[in-house]
Amino acid sequence: MVTATIWFVDLTSGRIWSEVLDEATYRRYPGGSALAVYLLLQHMVSGAQPLSPDNVLVFAVSPLTGLPISGQSRVIISARSPLTGGIGDSQGGGFFPAQMRAAGADALVFLGKAAEPVYFSLENGQAKLHRAEHLWGKNTGEVEEMIREELGDSKIQVAQIGPAGERMVRYAAVINNSNRANGRTGMGAVMGSKNLKAVAVRGTQYPKPQLEKEFKDLVKRGRTLLDENQGMQYFGKYGTAGLVEVQNARGGLPTRNWSSGYFDSALNLSGEKLYDTYLKERDSCYACMIRCKRVVDIPDRVDSRYGGPEYETIAAFGSYCGIDDLEAVSEASARCNAYGLDTISTGATIAWAMDCVEKGLLKDDGLGLKFGNAAAMLQTIERIARREGIGDLLAEGSRLAAQRLGAEAMELTSEVKGNELPAHMPQLKRSLALIYAVNPFGADHESSEHDGALSAGPGTLERQHLLELGIQDTLSAQDLSPAKVKFAYYTQMFYSLLDTLGLCQFVWGPSWQLYGPADTQELVRAATGWETSLWELMRVGERRLNLLRAFNAREGIGREADTLPKKLFKPLLGGGPTEGLKIEREEFQRALEVYYQMAGWDVSTGYPTKAKLQELDLGWVGEFTDH
Repeated sequence: MVTATIWFVDLTSGRIWSEVLDEATYRRYPGGSALAVYLLLQHMVSGAQPLSPDNVLVFAVSPLTGLPISGQSRVIISARSPLTGGIGDSQGGGFFPAQMRAAGADALVFLGKAAEPVYFSLENGQAKLHRAEHLWGKNTGEVEEMIREELGDSKIQVAQIGPAGERMVRYAAVINNSNRANGRTGMGAVMGSKNLKAVAVRGTQYPKPQLEKEFKDLVKRGRTLLDENQGMQYFGKYGTAGLVEVQNARGGLPTRNWSSGYFDSALNLSGEKLYDTYLKERDSCYACMIRCKRVVDIPDRVDSRYGGPEYETIAAFGSYCGIDDLEAVSEASARCNAYGLDTISTGATIAWAMDCVEKGLLKDDGLGLKFGNAAAMLQTIERIARREGIGDLLAEGSRLAAQRLGAEAMELTSEVKGNELPAHMPQLKRSLALIYAVNPFGADHESSEHDGALSAGPGTLERQHLLELGIQDTLSAQDLSPAKVKFAYYTQMFYSLLDTLGLCQFVWGPSWQLYGPADTQELVRAATGWETSLWELMRVGERRLNLLRAFNAREGIGREADTLPKKLFKPLLGGGPTEGLKIEREEFQRALEVYYQMAGWDVSTGYPTKAKLQELDLGWVGEFTDH
């Protein structure tokens, strides 16, 4: 029998207890994002404000977490987001997730607010709250060392907030191992609002698969697949940073606050240059053979314990800001990991501020905050983390900051639902325009497969994986027909499943990744013993999407929030292959309506229909969509 152990921590009273979730319920919401939002809807009152004690914070892993196979050590952190006002959803990797499950937790639910700063520990089923006043104000690297020393174990994994979370910067991250981030939607600010400095876990009871031979066969197959997959080998060597020049060559590298898709100095930021210059080593997550994580060391500038910049970070602090200094970008990445900041929202908000300063809409405290000024960018990160001067405004995120400045400043934002755009351009990859708009927690590049997968030829790995999902079309990246909407929705359901099972999308996926959909089904069966099907698993992904939408519906967030920034409907400038390209508003609106119909959502409100909720065994949340 596969059940889940849920730990509840009432920070207000200090009470800690655990409950067991039965197998039938766990199979319906098997971990990760689905389990987290299920628990939120069960334990959070409607109308709870994001930074109030009534908000509920959930850490969740899955029945697969901690198994000795690549790509399974992921943790979801969820709460109502202080950045978007809707559901918050943030994924992170490393060793913390596997340790959390080995310590005896499938989910941690934090209620209320502590009177003074505290941290929580769980060691082999023994849970405790500790005073944390002495940790408040310190950076992540310092705190990790101090907690390990206090608890007497150098192998303890710590997920924590830095000064940014303490000051409730709306896009503050939760950082584990000082360099792995649950970055998006401001979960670090929620921890700060609860006076919860850190969560420390240590366990030795690692899970075992129910079907050991089948599991070992899948692990062995992965080694063979890696030997045959040159794309995965390239990915392991250069990490996501290897995308910089690839994206730029296609005109898909956001530049100067998304005014262009081409950065003429992109080679200075490339993954190849990072590998040849500042890369100290390649790191991995628990039991993963890919080793894609960057570890950078630059004397007097970057401490290697804070990792190294990924593609999104390089773009956000590099091309977004018109900066081609890889040392400065690496330092920006390290500072964000030390202070607990999401690099995408931080870089995008600074790029927006540079645009505003150059257009005379914002004063910059004498920083010289203009495109290309790396020193000003780094100083601004410091001010955001401490909410000092202009940093106090920028700590609100670009949407809320722009609302204070007026309509002209709003025209310059690049965000959806308040969540700043990641560095994949919908003008070039058209299905992302749709997914960015409808995604319940705002723009996200890891909520569906990208359009390039549809150009793969017969017999390729990409085509094989897509066929397993029933996707047969060959479509251009610029297409936004109903067939492209189907591709977007089917792969969105599968990625939603991955976020529920806590599987890394760079290892498990519907396209170029190491393992495909059929392999995912095999893994779930081997791990749990459940006689499952790909049909059932896709329903799990669909159920999770509808739970996220139902949470938003409960807070009155629906179709009116499924929009794109005006900037995306304007022609791109600055040269490159995509100059002049834009999203066509009418085409986008048609695709949006087709999507709602395919998803079974009300076209006028964007809420899941009662019939769809009943189909997914979610009739109990139907009342939340009655507005």
